[in-house]
Amino acid sequence: MLYILSAAIGYLLGSIPTAYLILKKMRRIDITQAGSGNVGAMNAYEVSSSKTLGILIFLLDALKGLLSVYIVVLLFPFNFIYPASALLFAVAAHCFSPWLLFKGGRGLSTALGGLLLLSPLIPLIWGIAWLVLYIIKKEIIISNVFATVTALIIVFLDAGVIYRFSFPSPDSLSALMLFTISLLMLIMTKHFEPLKSLIMQNENKKE
Repeated sequence: MLYILSAAIGYLLGSIPTAYLILKKMRRIDITQAGSGNVGAMNAYEVSSSKTLGILIFLLDALKGLLSVYIVVLLFPFNFIYPASALLFAVAAHCFSPWLLFKGGRGLSTALGGLLLLSPLIPLIWGIAWLVLYIIKKEIIISNVFATVTALIIVFLDAGVIYRFSFPSPDSLSALMLFTISLLMLIMTKHFEPLKSLIMQNENKKE
């Protein structure tokens, strides 16, 4: 029952379509039909040409993940699996919002917000990998994918390091690995299409 309640809290918070509501209210823009159609901070910035709105949406999306973890930790302290479930469902609901016919964002900001409380070493690793490749390539989608894959590899190679910096402490390494892999793979699924489009664009340029 506690798993279901934790998942429900995360799902309800994560499903709030922040970018859609703000752009619809403030700019009369349907973000699902504008730009890339991605319901997230980057597309919000691109279609509105407003850094302020982009940053605001990023922070609010991160807050959805942070609150999901924080509320569940308050309710069920000392058990990693409950806030982990809440965050996983928050990210899933953000990526596939039931209020937008299961359209949504890519999940990075919501995952970041929750991981800062739950397992801060993961976003640190992700952020360093992202920055390194972005400096080299100057391409956000490729940097996102590279950073996510890098974090996955590190979890596979040395989950013990992640374990020591997770709060509450996971019941086992396998529980931590299952959660982390599920979260990162969920994020990866939202990057397949934009990555494919980017590769096709580069191929067309070469021709």
